[in-house]
Amino acid sequence: MVKIIAGIKIPDSQMARDATQLVRDTESDLLFNHSTRVFLFGALTGERKKMDCNLELLYIGAMFHDMGLVSPYSSKGDRFEVDGANAARTFLQGYGINDSEIEQVWDSIALHTTPGIPQHKKPVVALVTAGVEMDVLGLEYDKFSTEQREAVIKAHPRESNFKEGIIDAFAQGTMHKPETTFGNVKADVLALKLPNYHRVNFCSLILGSAWSDGCKTANCLIHGKA
Repeated sequence: MVKIIAGIKIPDSQMARDATQLVRDTESDLLFNHSTRVFLFGALTGERKKMDCNLELLYIGAMFHDMGLVSPYSSKGDRFEVDGANAARTFLQGYGINDSEIEQVWDSIALHTTPGIPQHKKPVVALVTAGVEMDVLGLEYDKFSTEQREAVIKAHPRESNFKEGIIDAFAQGTMHKPETTFGNVKADVLALKLPNYHRVNFCSLILGSAWSDGCKTANCLIHGKA
C-alpha cells in the first residue's frame, strides 16, 4: 500500500522496499526514524523550492546516509560518510542503476556533513543535506508548516532524548577511528564524548611539515600548536 506522509509519497519500488528493510535490520530505531525523516524533510524542501528531484534516489541517499556508523558497514580507516556512500553504491549496483545516478547518491552521503557545498550540487545531493540539517540542527525549521512537522514526527517519532541520542550514535560510530574526524563536524562530537581526544590542528600540520621553508620563530611555533 502506498504510504503518503505530509503529502510526500514514500517510494515503493522493490529497490526502495529492500533498502527500507536493510536499514531496519541494521540500524537502531533512532537512526532508522531519523533517516526516514531526512528523506521527508528533504523532499518537502525540494517541493517548496520547486526542485526537480528523483525521489527514489533521494530516498536511498537518506536511508543510507548514516549506515557508515554501524557494523558491518563501518570501516577501520575511512570517514563514516564514505562508508555509507560505498554501501549505497554497492546496493544500487545490484539493481542496475546507472553510474551517473549512483554518483549522485554517493555524493549525497559523502558530503552531508560538509556545509557549504551540497546546495551547489544536484538536487539529490542538496536535499539529503537539507533533510539532515532540518532534523539534526533545525535549520529552516519555520519554513515547514506545523502540519508538515507534526505529520512527519507522528509517522517517524523523535525520541524524547533524540538530541543526546544522535550525538551518542555519532560518537559510537567514529571513536574507533578519531583521525577520520579531522576537518569535519564529527570532531566536535568526539571533543564532547571521547576522553583524551585531541583535535588535529591544520596549522600545526603546515608548520610541522617536512618542508624547510616554514616559519622558525617561537611565535609561529606557539600559534601552530594544537
